[in-house]
Amino acid sequence: MMTRPLILSCCLAISIIGPWQSQQISAADWPQWRGPTGNSVSDQTRLPLAWNDRAGIAWKVELPGWGTSTPAISNGAMFVTSQDKDKLLLLRVDLKTGGVVWRQQVGTGTVPRNLKGRGDQKFHDLHNLATPSPVADGKTVVCHFGNGLLAAYDFDGKQLWSRDLAEDYGRYTIWWGHANSPVLFKNLVISVCMQDSLADLPEHAAKPAASYIVAHDLATGRVRWHIDRNTESKSEECDAYTTPVLYETEQGTRMIVMGANELTAYNPANGKEAWRLPKLVGGRTVTGPTVGDGKVYVTIGMRGPMLAVPLGGEGELSRTVVAWEHRRGTSDSCCPVLWDGLLFSVTDDGIARCFDGNVGAIKWQRRLKGSYKASPVAADGRVYFLNTSGLCTVVPATPRFERLAENQLDDETIASPAIGEGHIYLRGKKRLFAIER
Repeated sequence: MMTRPLILSCCLAISIIGPWQSQQISAADWPQWRGPTGNSVSDQTRLPLAWNDRAGIAWKVELPGWGTSTPAISNGAMFVTSQDKDKLLLLRVDLKTGGVVWRQQVGTGTVPRNLKGRGDQKFHDLHNLATPSPVADGKTVVCHFGNGLLAAYDFDGKQLWSRDLAEDYGRYTIWWGHANSPVLFKNLVISVCMQDSLADLPEHAAKPAASYIVAHDLATGRVRWHIDRNTESKSEECDAYTTPVLYETEQGTRMIVMGANELTAYNPANGKEAWRLPKLVGGRTVTGPTVGDGKVYVTIGMRGPMLAVPLGGEGELSRTVVAWEHRRGTSDSCCPVLWDGLLFSVTDDGIARCFDGNVGAIKWQRRLKGSYKASPVAADGRVYFLNTSGLCTVVPATPRFERLAENQLDDETIASPAIGEGHIYLRGKKRLFAIER
Protein backbone atom coordinates (compact mmCIF):
# COMPACT_ATOMS: atom_id res chain seq x y z
CA MET A 1 0.00 0.00 0.00
CA MET A 2 1.18 3.50 -0.80
CA THR A 3 -0.09 6.62 0.94
CA ARG A 4 -0.04 10.12 -0.50
CA PRO A 5 -0.52 13.50 1.16
CA LEU A 6 -3.86 15.23 0.99
CA ILE A 7 -3.37 18.61 -0.66
CA LEU A 8 -6.88 19.66 -1.64
CA SER A 9 -7.39 23.23 -0.55
CA CYS A 10 -11.15 22.93 -0.59
CA CYS A 11 -12.83 21.37 2.47
CA LEU A 12 -16.49 20.67 1.79
CA ALA A 13 -19.32 19.44 3.93
CA ILE A 14 -20.21 16.36 1.92
CA SER A 15 -23.00 13.83 2.29
CA ILE A 16 -24.40 11.14 0.06
CA ILE A 17 -27.90 11.63 -1.27
CA GLY A 18 -30.48 9.28 -2.64
CA PRO A 19 -31.86 9.27 -6.17
CA TRP A 20 -35.17 10.77 -5.16
CA GLN A 21 -33.99 13.89 -3.29
CA SER A 22 -37.35 15.65 -3.31
CA GLN A 23 -39.49 12.49 -3.05
CA GLN A 24 -40.86 11.05 0.19
CA ILE A 25 -39.00 7.71 0.39
CA SER A 26 -39.28 5.19 3.20
CA ALA A 27 -36.19 4.06 5.10
CA ALA A 28 -37.26 0.52 4.13
CA ASP A 29 -36.68 1.21 0.42
CA TRP A 30 -33.87 -0.06 -1.82
CA PRO A 31 -34.87 1.95 -4.89
CA GLN A 32 -31.87 1.41 -7.17
CA TRP A 33 -28.62 -0.47 -7.80
CA ARG A 34 -26.65 -0.50 -4.51
CA GLY A 35 -29.49 0.90 -2.45
CA PRO A 36 -30.85 4.25 -1.25
CA THR A 37 -27.65 6.27 -1.69
CA GLY A 38 -25.85 4.07 -4.20
CA ASN A 39 -23.27 2.91 -1.63
CA SER A 40 -24.64 -0.55 -0.67
CA VAL A 41 -25.67 0.57 2.83
CA SER A 42 -29.07 0.23 4.50
CA ASP A 43 -30.24 1.70 7.80
CA GLN A 44 -32.58 -1.27 8.38
CA THR A 45 -32.16 -3.11 11.69
CA ARG A 46 -33.14 -6.54 13.04
CA LEU A 47 -32.18 -8.17 9.76
CA PRO A 48 -31.75 -11.94 9.32
CA LEU A 49 -28.39 -13.43 10.24
CA ALA A 50 -28.74 -17.13 9.39
CA TRP A 51 -30.72 -19.02 6.73
CA ASN A 52 -30.61 -21.94 4.32
CA ASP A 53 -32.95 -23.67 1.83
CA ARG A 54 -35.06 -25.05 4.69
CA ALA A 55 -35.14 -22.17 7.17
CA GLY A 56 -35.29 -18.39 7.13
CA ILE A 57 -37.01 -18.16 3.74
CA ALA A 58 -40.14 -15.97 3.79
CA TRP A 59 -40.81 -16.92 0.17
CA LYS A 60 -39.07 -17.93 -3.01
CA VAL A 61 -40.41 -17.62 -6.51
CA GLU A 62 -39.29 -18.63 -9.96
CA LEU A 63 -39.19 -15.73 -12.40
CA PRO A 64 -39.63 -15.98 -16.17
CA GLY A 65 -36.24 -16.11 -17.86
CA TRP A 66 -33.22 -14.79 -15.97
CA GLY A 67 -31.06 -11.72 -15.40
CA THR A 68 -28.47 -10.29 -13.04
CA SER A 69 -30.13 -6.97 -12.20
CA THR A 70 -30.81 -6.16 -8.55
CA PRO A 71 -34.48 -5.73 -7.50
CA ALA A 72 -35.65 -2.18 -6.76
CA ILE A 73 -37.87 -1.67 -3.69
CA SER A 74 -39.89 1.53 -3.51
CA ASN A 75 -43.06 2.60 -1.68
CA GLY A 76 -44.05 -0.97 -0.81
CA ALA A 77 -43.42 -2.37 -4.30
CA MET A 78 -40.62 -4.46 -5.78
CA PHE A 79 -39.53 -4.31 -9.43
CA VAL A 80 -37.35 -6.82 -11.27
CA THR A 81 -36.17 -7.02 -14.87
CA SER A 82 -35.62 -10.28 -16.71
CA GLN A 83 -34.95 -11.68 -20.16
CA ASP A 84 -37.11 -14.63 -21.21
CA LYS A 85 -35.72 -15.83 -24.54
CA ASP A 86 -36.05 -12.68 -26.69
CA LYS A 87 -38.59 -10.97 -24.40
CA LEU A 88 -37.35 -8.11 -22.18
CA LEU A 89 -39.55 -7.98 -19.11
CA LEU A 90 -40.32 -5.66 -16.22
CA LEU A 91 -42.20 -7.27 -13.32
CA ARG A 92 -43.77 -5.89 -10.20
CA VAL A 93 -43.49 -8.44 -7.37
CA ASP A 94 -45.54 -8.51 -4.18
CA LEU A 95 -43.17 -7.96 -1.26
CA LYS A 96 -45.20 -10.13 1.12
CA THR A 97 -45.81 -13.18 -1.08
CA GLY A 98 -43.43 -13.00 -4.03
CA GLY A 99 -46.37 -13.17 -6.42
CA VAL A 100 -46.13 -11.30 -9.71
CA VAL A 101 -48.52 -8.32 -9.52
CA TRP A 102 -48.00 -7.40 -13.18
CA ARG A 103 -45.66 -8.21 -16.01
CA GLN A 104 -44.86 -5.93 -18.92
CA GLN A 105 -42.89 -6.79 -22.04
CA VAL A 106 -40.77 -3.69 -22.56
CA GLY A 107 -39.35 -4.94 -25.86
CA THR A 108 -37.35 -7.70 -27.47
CA GLY A 109 -33.67 -8.40 -27.98
CA THR A 110 -31.10 -11.10 -28.60
CA VAL A 111 -27.80 -11.58 -26.78
CA PRO A 112 -24.79 -11.63 -29.13
CA ARG A 113 -21.98 -13.85 -27.84
CA ASN A 114 -18.61 -15.04 -29.15
CA LEU A 115 -18.38 -12.42 -31.89
CA LYS A 116 -14.94 -11.88 -33.39
CA GLY A 117 -13.29 -8.51 -33.77
CA ARG A 118 -14.45 -5.11 -32.53
CA GLY A 119 -17.31 -2.81 -33.43
CA ASP A 120 -20.34 -4.66 -32.06
CA GLN A 121 -20.92 -5.48 -28.41
CA LYS A 122 -20.84 -9.11 -27.35
CA PHE A 123 -21.92 -10.43 -23.97
CA HIS A 124 -19.99 -12.35 -21.35
CA ASP A 125 -21.60 -15.69 -20.49
CA LEU A 126 -22.38 -14.50 -16.95
CA HIS A 127 -25.00 -11.94 -17.99
CA ASN A 128 -27.58 -10.93 -20.58
CA LEU A 129 -29.69 -7.92 -21.57
CA ALA A 130 -31.35 -7.83 -18.11
CA THR A 131 -28.23 -6.70 -16.23
CA PRO A 132 -28.91 -2.96 -15.61
CA SER A 133 -31.01 -2.55 -12.46
CA PRO A 134 -34.29 -0.62 -12.40
CA VAL A 135 -34.68 2.58 -10.38
CA ALA A 136 -37.85 3.94 -8.75
CA ASP A 137 -38.90 7.09 -6.91
CA GLY A 138 -42.12 6.01 -5.17
CA LYS A 139 -44.45 6.44 -8.13
CA THR A 140 -42.40 5.86 -11.31
CA VAL A 141 -40.04 3.00 -12.17
CA VAL A 142 -37.45 3.20 -14.93
CA CYS A 143 -35.86 0.15 -16.53
CA HIS A 144 -32.94 -0.14 -18.91
CA PHE A 145 -31.70 -3.08 -20.96
CA GLY A 146 -28.35 -3.93 -22.52
CA ASN A 147 -29.55 -3.27 -26.07
CA GLY A 148 -30.27 0.40 -25.26
CA LEU A 149 -33.98 0.17 -24.46
CA LEU A 150 -34.96 2.68 -21.74
CA ALA A 151 -38.55 2.94 -20.48
CA ALA A 152 -40.62 4.40 -17.63
CA TYR A 153 -43.78 2.94 -16.05
CA ASP A 154 -46.12 4.00 -13.30
CA PHE A 155 -46.64 1.62 -10.38
CA ASP A 156 -49.81 0.24 -11.99
CA GLY A 157 -47.80 -1.00 -14.97
CA LYS A 158 -48.74 1.71 -17.49
CA GLN A 159 -45.87 2.70 -19.79
CA LEU A 160 -45.20 6.44 -19.65
CA TRP A 161 -42.51 6.59 -22.35
CA SER A 162 -39.81 4.57 -24.07
CA ARG A 163 -36.50 5.42 -25.77
CA ASP A 164 -33.85 3.42 -27.62
CA LEU A 165 -30.41 4.83 -26.77
CA ALA A 166 -28.65 2.68 -29.35
CA GLU A 167 -30.97 4.11 -31.99
CA ASP A 168 -30.56 7.66 -30.70
CA TYR A 169 -26.76 7.68 -30.26
CA GLY A 170 -25.39 4.68 -32.13
CA ARG A 171 -25.05 0.98 -31.48
CA TYR A 172 -23.15 -0.18 -28.42
CA THR A 173 -19.51 -1.15 -28.99
CA ILE A 174 -18.62 -2.25 -25.44
CA TRP A 175 -16.73 -5.56 -25.45
CA TRP A 176 -18.66 -7.60 -22.87
CA GLY A 177 -22.20 -6.26 -22.90
CA HIS A 178 -23.71 -2.96 -21.74
CA ALA A 179 -24.56 -3.14 -18.02
CA ASN A 180 -24.75 0.42 -16.61
CA SER A 181 -27.83 1.18 -14.47
CA PRO A 182 -29.72 4.49 -14.65
CA VAL A 183 -30.01 6.85 -11.67
CA LEU A 184 -32.54 9.54 -10.77
CA PHE A 185 -31.94 13.15 -9.83
CA LYS A 186 -35.08 15.14 -9.07
CA ASN A 187 -37.09 14.86 -12.31
CA LEU A 188 -34.23 13.47 -14.42
CA VAL A 189 -33.27 9.95 -15.47
CA ILE A 190 -29.50 9.87 -16.03
CA SER A 191 -27.84 7.14 -18.10
CA VAL A 192 -24.16 6.63 -18.87
CA CYS A 193 -22.51 4.85 -21.80
CA MET A 194 -18.73 4.29 -21.77
CA GLN A 195 -17.50 2.10 -24.59
CA ASP A 196 -14.77 1.32 -27.12
CA SER A 197 -14.32 4.41 -29.30
CA LEU A 198 -12.72 2.31 -32.08
CA ALA A 199 -10.69 5.47 -32.79
CA ASP A 200 -7.46 3.50 -33.22
CA LEU A 201 -8.99 1.65 -36.18
CA PRO A 202 -8.50 3.50 -39.50
CA GLU A 203 -12.10 3.03 -40.61
CA HIS A 204 -13.39 4.71 -37.42
CA ALA A 205 -10.71 7.37 -36.86
CA ALA A 206 -12.79 10.14 -38.44
CA LYS A 207 -15.95 9.29 -36.50
CA PRO A 208 -15.28 7.36 -33.26
CA ALA A 209 -18.07 5.57 -31.44
CA ALA A 210 -19.59 7.85 -28.83
CA SER A 211 -19.33 7.60 -25.07
CA TYR A 212 -21.81 9.92 -23.37
CA ILE A 213 -24.07 10.79 -20.46
CA VAL A 214 -27.68 11.65 -21.17
CA ALA A 215 -30.52 12.94 -18.97
CA HIS A 216 -34.17 12.37 -19.86
CA ASP A 217 -37.21 13.96 -18.30
CA LEU A 218 -38.69 11.45 -15.85
CA ALA A 219 -42.27 12.31 -16.79
CA THR A 220 -41.97 12.57 -20.58
CA GLY A 221 -38.71 10.94 -21.72
CA ARG A 222 -37.65 14.15 -23.46
CA VAL A 223 -33.87 14.73 -23.59
CA ARG A 224 -32.94 17.41 -21.05
CA TRP A 225 -29.19 17.35 -21.59
CA HIS A 226 -26.54 15.24 -23.31
CA ILE A 227 -22.75 15.45 -23.01
CA ASP A 228 -19.82 13.69 -24.62
CA ARG A 229 -17.57 11.55 -22.40
CA ASN A 230 -14.92 10.33 -24.81
CA THR A 231 -11.53 10.36 -23.04
CA GLU A 232 -7.94 9.66 -24.03
CA SER A 233 -8.46 5.93 -23.40
CA LYS A 234 -8.20 3.45 -26.26
CA SER A 235 -9.71 0.11 -27.20
CA GLU A 236 -11.04 -1.90 -24.22
CA GLU A 237 -9.79 0.76 -21.77
CA CYS A 238 -12.79 2.83 -22.91
CA ASP A 239 -15.23 0.23 -21.61
CA ALA A 240 -16.87 0.78 -18.22
CA TYR A 241 -19.78 -1.04 -16.60
CA THR A 242 -20.17 1.35 -13.68
CA THR A 243 -23.17 3.32 -12.39
CA PRO A 244 -23.00 7.00 -11.28
CA VAL A 245 -23.21 7.96 -7.60
CA LEU A 246 -24.74 11.22 -6.34
CA TYR A 247 -23.52 13.19 -3.34
CA GLU A 248 -24.29 16.58 -1.80
CA THR A 249 -21.83 19.45 -1.21
CA GLU A 250 -22.17 23.04 -0.06
CA GLN A 251 -21.96 23.98 -3.73
CA GLY A 252 -24.84 21.65 -4.66
CA THR A 253 -25.31 18.09 -5.83
CA ARG A 254 -22.51 16.35 -7.72
CA MET A 255 -22.48 13.10 -9.65
CA ILE A 256 -19.44 10.82 -9.76
CA VAL A 257 -18.68 8.77 -12.89
CA MET A 258 -15.76 6.33 -13.01
CA GLY A 259 -14.41 4.68 -16.14
CA ALA A 260 -12.37 5.02 -19.32
CA ASN A 261 -9.26 5.89 -17.26
CA GLU A 262 -10.94 8.89 -15.65
CA LEU A 263 -12.84 9.88 -12.51
CA THR A 264 -15.21 12.78 -13.11
CA ALA A 265 -17.67 14.84 -11.07
CA TYR A 266 -20.59 16.55 -12.80
CA ASN A 267 -23.52 18.77 -11.91
CA PRO A 268 -26.43 16.37 -12.53
CA ALA A 269 -28.84 19.23 -13.20
CA ASN A 270 -27.11 20.19 -16.46
CA GLY A 271 -24.18 17.82 -17.08
CA LYS A 272 -21.55 20.49 -16.50
CA GLU A 273 -18.20 19.09 -15.36
CA ALA A 274 -17.10 20.14 -11.86
CA TRP A 275 -13.73 18.37 -11.69
CA ARG A 276 -11.93 15.37 -13.10
CA LEU A 277 -8.99 13.16 -12.26
CA PRO A 278 -7.58 11.80 -15.56
CA LYS A 279 -4.76 9.40 -16.44
CA LEU A 280 -6.01 6.55 -14.24
CA VAL A 281 -4.73 4.14 -16.85
CA GLY A 282 -5.79 0.51 -16.51
CA GLY A 283 -8.23 -1.68 -18.39
CA ARG A 284 -12.00 -1.90 -18.64
CA THR A 285 -13.69 -0.76 -15.42
CA VAL A 286 -16.26 -2.96 -13.67
CA THR A 287 -15.87 -1.93 -10.01
CA GLY A 288 -17.96 1.19 -9.38
CA PRO A 289 -17.29 4.16 -7.08
CA THR A 290 -18.23 4.26 -3.39
CA VAL A 291 -18.75 7.66 -1.75
CA GLY A 292 -18.55 8.35 1.99
CA ASP A 293 -16.71 10.25 4.74
CA GLY A 294 -15.66 12.99 2.30
CA LYS A 295 -13.98 10.63 -0.15
CA VAL A 296 -14.74 8.57 -3.20
CA TYR A 297 -13.18 5.11 -3.31
CA VAL A 298 -12.50 3.87 -6.84
CA THR A 299 -10.54 1.03 -8.42
CA ILE A 300 -8.60 1.48 -11.63
CA GLY A 301 -9.73 -1.05 -14.22
CA MET A 302 -8.45 -4.61 -14.51
CA ARG A 303 -7.50 -4.95 -10.83
CA GLY A 304 -5.49 -1.74 -10.73
CA PRO A 305 -4.91 0.27 -7.53
CA MET A 306 -7.83 1.19 -5.29
CA LEU A 307 -7.72 4.94 -4.60
CA ALA A 308 -9.24 7.11 -1.88
CA VAL A 309 -9.87 10.48 -3.53
CA PRO A 310 -11.03 13.45 -1.41
CA LEU A 311 -14.16 15.05 -2.80
CA GLY A 312 -13.78 18.64 -3.88
CA GLY A 313 -11.54 20.77 -6.02
CA GLU A 314 -12.16 22.23 -9.45
CA GLY A 315 -11.01 21.54 -12.98
CA GLU A 316 -8.37 18.95 -13.78
CA LEU A 317 -6.78 17.32 -10.73
CA SER A 318 -3.49 15.45 -10.48
CA ARG A 319 -2.74 12.09 -8.85
CA THR A 320 -1.20 13.98 -5.91
CA VAL A 321 -4.70 14.64 -4.52
CA VAL A 322 -5.12 10.94 -3.72
CA ALA A 323 -5.28 10.41 0.06
CA TRP A 324 -4.15 6.78 -0.12
CA GLU A 325 -4.02 3.85 -2.50
CA HIS A 326 -3.90 0.09 -2.17
CA ARG A 327 -2.04 -1.58 -5.03
CA ARG A 328 -2.22 -5.34 -4.52
CA GLY A 329 -5.19 -7.71 -4.52
CA THR A 330 -7.96 -5.36 -5.62
CA SER A 331 -11.38 -6.30 -6.91
CA ASP A 332 -12.15 -6.67 -10.59
CA SER A 333 -15.94 -6.66 -10.16
CA CYS A 334 -17.26 -6.05 -6.63
CA CYS A 335 -17.70 -2.50 -5.31
CA PRO A 336 -16.41 -1.80 -1.77
CA VAL A 337 -18.77 -0.77 1.03
CA LEU A 338 -18.10 1.77 3.81
CA TRP A 339 -19.43 1.40 7.37
CA ASP A 340 -18.47 3.56 10.34
CA GLY A 341 -15.13 4.61 8.84
CA LEU A 342 -14.20 1.09 7.72
CA LEU A 343 -14.02 0.08 4.06
CA PHE A 344 -14.81 -3.55 3.21
CA SER A 345 -13.89 -5.14 -0.11
CA VAL A 346 -13.72 -8.59 -1.69
CA THR A 347 -11.80 -9.74 -4.73
CA ASP A 348 -13.33 -11.94 -7.39
CA ASP A 349 -11.46 -14.94 -5.99
CA GLY A 350 -12.68 -14.35 -2.44
CA ILE A 351 -10.05 -12.33 -0.56
CA ALA A 352 -11.98 -10.05 1.80
CA ARG A 353 -10.31 -7.05 3.43
CA CYS A 354 -11.19 -4.40 5.95
CA PHE A 355 -9.43 -1.03 5.58
CA ASP A 356 -9.31 2.07 7.71
CA GLY A 357 -11.17 4.35 5.31
CA ASN A 358 -9.20 7.42 6.33
CA VAL A 359 -5.62 6.19 5.96
CA GLY A 360 -5.90 2.87 4.10
CA ALA A 361 -4.37 0.65 6.78
CA ILE A 362 -5.54 -2.98 6.51
CA LYS A 363 -7.36 -4.07 9.67
CA TRP A 364 -7.91 -7.66 8.56
CA GLN A 365 -7.65 -9.90 5.52
CA ARG A 366 -9.29 -13.32 5.09
CA ARG A 367 -10.12 -15.75 2.31
CA LEU A 368 -13.83 -16.44 1.92
CA LYS A 369 -15.26 -19.46 0.15
CA GLY A 370 -15.95 -19.34 -3.58
CA SER A 371 -15.79 -16.64 -6.25
CA TYR A 372 -17.52 -13.24 -6.15
CA LYS A 373 -19.31 -10.92 -8.59
CA ALA A 374 -21.98 -9.40 -6.31
CA SER A 375 -21.03 -6.30 -4.33
CA PRO A 376 -21.18 -6.70 -0.53
CA VAL A 377 -23.85 -4.82 1.40
CA ALA A 378 -23.75 -3.41 4.93
CA ALA A 379 -26.57 -3.03 7.42
CA ASP A 380 -27.26 -3.41 11.13
CA GLY A 381 -23.54 -3.43 11.95
CA ARG A 382 -22.80 -6.31 9.58
CA VAL A 383 -21.37 -6.91 6.13
CA TYR A 384 -22.94 -9.51 3.84
CA PHE A 385 -20.63 -11.11 1.23
CA LEU A 386 -22.55 -13.13 -1.41
CA ASN A 387 -20.58 -15.47 -3.66
CA THR A 388 -21.60 -16.82 -7.08
CA SER A 389 -22.80 -20.17 -5.68
CA GLY A 390 -25.47 -18.88 -3.30
CA LEU A 391 -23.26 -18.73 -0.18
CA CYS A 392 -23.58 -15.57 1.91
CA THR A 393 -20.90 -15.01 4.56
CA VAL A 394 -21.85 -12.53 7.29
CA VAL A 395 -19.18 -10.70 9.31
CA PRO A 396 -19.37 -7.85 11.84
CA ALA A 397 -18.58 -4.41 10.41
CA THR A 398 -15.70 -3.99 12.84
CA PRO A 399 -11.89 -3.95 12.67
CA ARG A 400 -11.84 -7.51 14.02
CA PHE A 401 -12.75 -10.42 11.73
CA GLU A 402 -15.33 -12.99 12.76
CA ARG A 403 -17.57 -15.32 10.74
CA LEU A 404 -21.01 -14.76 12.19
CA ALA A 405 -22.75 -17.05 9.70
CA GLU A 406 -22.37 -18.88 6.39
CA ASN A 407 -25.71 -19.22 4.63
CA GLN A 408 -26.15 -21.50 1.61
CA LEU A 409 -28.88 -21.38 -1.03
CA ASP A 410 -29.17 -23.70 -4.03
CA ASP A 411 -28.82 -21.18 -6.84
CA GLU A 412 -26.29 -19.20 -8.86
CA THR A 413 -26.06 -15.64 -7.48
CA ILE A 414 -24.47 -12.90 -9.58
CA ALA A 415 -26.85 -10.05 -8.66
CA SER A 416 -26.06 -7.97 -5.58
CA PRO A 417 -28.43 -8.24 -2.58
CA ALA A 418 -31.25 -5.79 -1.86
CA ILE A 419 -32.49 -4.89 1.62
CA GLY A 420 -35.95 -3.60 2.55
CA GLU A 421 -38.97 -4.12 4.77
CA GLY A 422 -36.82 -6.02 7.29
CA HIS A 423 -35.81 -8.61 4.69
CA ILE A 424 -32.82 -9.42 2.51
CA TYR A 425 -33.73 -10.15 -1.11
CA LEU A 426 -31.43 -12.36 -3.16
CA ARG A 427 -31.91 -12.70 -6.89
CA GLY A 428 -30.58 -16.02 -8.20
CA LYS A 429 -30.45 -17.31 -11.74
CA LYS A 430 -33.47 -19.55 -11.10
CA ARG A 431 -35.31 -17.91 -8.21
CA LEU A 432 -35.92 -14.75 -6.24
CA PHE A 433 -35.62 -15.25 -2.46
CA ALA A 434 -36.96 -13.19 0.46
CA ILE A 435 -34.89 -13.89 3.60
CA GLU A 436 -36.52 -13.18 6.95
CA ARG A 437 -35.34 -13.04 10.55
